Formats: sequence, C-alpha cells, structure tokens
Amino acid sequence: MDRLFEKIRGNRFVVFGRAGMDLFAQDVGVKSEDAEVFQADLGGSSANTCVGLSKLGSISALVTSVSNDAVGRFCINRLKHYGVSTDYIRSIDGEFRTSLAVYESRTEDFQNVLYRNGAADFQVTEADVDQVDYTRFDVALGAGTVFASEPSRSATLKAFANAKAAGLPIVFDIDYRPYSWPSPEVASDVLTRAAEASDVIVGNDEEFDFMAGGAGKGLAMAGHLATAGKLAIYKMGPDGALTFWSGERIRTGVYPTNAIKPVGAGDSFLSGLLASLAAGHDLESAILRGSACAAITVSRAGCAPAMPTTEDLDAFLRDHPFPTQP
Repeated sequence: MDRLFEKIRGNRFVVFGRAGMDLFAQDVGVKSEDAEVFQADLGGSSANTCVGLSKLGSISALVTSVSNDAVGRFCINRLKHYGVSTDYIRSIDGEFRTSLAVYESRTEDFQNVLYRNGAADFQVTEADVDQVDYTRFDVALGAGTVFASEPSRSATLKAFANAKAAGLPIVFDIDYRPYSWPSPEVASDVLTRAAEASDVIVGNDEEFDFMAGGAGKGLAMAGHLATAGKLAIYKMGPDGALTFWSGERIRTGVYPTNAIKPVGAGDSFLSGLLASLAAGHDLESAILRGSACAAITVSRAGCAPAMPTTEDLDAFLRDHPFPTQP
C-alpha cells in the first residue's frame, strides 16, 4: 500500500473513458423544456475527472475517441482550455458521434437527457491504447462506462494490462450506467473483472451491490476486495463513505451544501481524492477533501466548469471546517 501512495504522489494520471458535450439550462431552477438559454461546456465522466485533476494541480491525459466534427473538436478545445493533454484522443469519421447531455440546474425532478447512440468513445481500439506512452504517467484510471461496449471494453482491459506491465497502479470508478450495457449480467461480469484487475475501487453502495449480485451485498464485496490488498471506497451519498484498506475501516462524513444539481459529484470526489493524496495528505484527509470537492461541484452549474481549483477547495474548507459525523 505504501507503494500505491508513492506512485500516486507522482501526480501524473492517464485516464481512459469518455468526453462529451454538456448543455445545461443557464438559469437555476428552470426545467430544460422551459429554458430559453443553455450553456455549453465539456462533460463526460472521465473528461470531468481529468479536468478536476488538472484544476487541482495534477497532470492528466485523456485517452478516448471523438467524432470528427464540430462537437468533437469542441470537446478537444475545452480539454485543452482546462489543461488536459489530448495527445491520445483520436478523431473518427463515419456515423459515430460524440455524446451529448442536456440537463438543468435543479435538484427536484431533475432531468438529464443523454444522446449516446453510436457513441464515438466506444470506438477506442487496442491499437489506440497500445500507442500510449505509459512511462509518462504514474497512475491509470478507468471508469465503468468505457467497458459497456466493444471495442472499447477489450481495449481498456488491454490498457489496464499495459499499465500494470509498466508498473502503474489502476484506479477504477465503477460508474455503472445501465442504459449503456447490453444486459445486467454482462455488466456485472465485466465490472467485477475490472475491479479485480484494479488497485483502487471507488463506487457507491448501489454500484457495489450491483457488482456483488444483489441489494445489501456490496459492503461485503468492498471488504473482500480490500482483503486482496486493494483500496476500496464505498460511498453512501449523504451518509458519507466507508473506506477499506490494509485491514482498517475509515468512516467519513460529508460537507452539507446548497446543491443546485446532482451530477458531477462522483467525478469531482475522485479527482479531489487523488489530487489530495498526490499532494501528500493522509488517506482520511484526502477522502474528506474529495467530499468537499463534490460539495462544491454540485453547488455550481455544469460539471467541468464547476470543478474546484485548489484555491476554491482550501477556501471552502476554511468556511466549512467540520464534515457531518458519520
């Protein structure tokens, strides 16, 4: 485990997953069908995590495919704007399209309309991941959505193997999205394989339950993964998180905030956790800093633009020194 933290402190992350365009209603509280003005920015779970890392002072690179059109180029431009390396992003022709999410800044009756038919990010190939120079990085990250379809499923499993061979630990965000998968059975099998190949597994209670095969079984699965020498973080929403590592259980609370939307929290938590570990914070402090990042992100419009900088995070923690007691 000491080696894991030593590698994370290298602070260079290669991330496998998707980038997309977000359109969100500009006015807080307005439903999408009633909105007159939408703001566009970067979205997609892995792209958001890259942005969160970059804003917190880490080096991040995204490995994905985008459509060779205005939307794909928009995503590449926004990644560059946020300081994320786009060296390993391939633009593809044909009918594949970069994903689009249309949502609103509201928590009651929240709507998120996703367009992912023929998604370009599922077209990442083994040749794409073989071109990555893994010696440039210290840690590899993957989000569950990337495993939902071929060829990106096999490609990302190959990327995990490549990263392992290069001495990089693997961080896996379960990120289960049922609409992306051909069946729950396939999803459970593939996500479990990805978790077993990883060194750090992060997910919420429902995601761990799903991988474990039923409601109430996920907590035991997180503990089981930890007995195999892995770091497992079991998130429970407003009830905080339970972290298993090296024979210990760390229970942490959350930071209450005035949320204006429910999306982006998980991506911000992960980037805050990893960037804080890279900066030398102990595990419990890093988890709490990740929770603070999530609280900041849900209180702002959008996902990538809502991710905090280090200055934002430190200011938030000065104003909110005490998380809830778990």
